[in-house]
Amino acid sequence: MHRPTRHELAGILLENGLYPILRVPDGGEWRLDILKRHKHLLGTRVKVVGTRDGFDLLAVDHIEPA
Repeated sequence: MHRPTRHELAGILLENGLYPILRVPDGGEWRLDILKRHKHLLGTRVKVVGTRDGFDLLAVDHIEPA
């Protein structure tokens, strides 16, 4: 059983169906499990704080413009 890890990331928020994508500067991507409003942030640089919940899924606690 894995231990959830907390992450603070910054990158570009992109639309991707059910789970928006955070593209980080090193080229990696995270799918975001996000419950808060985020559509106004699509295409912009954001800062995300959340807990890893699977290989590339981040359960978002907080998102804001970077």
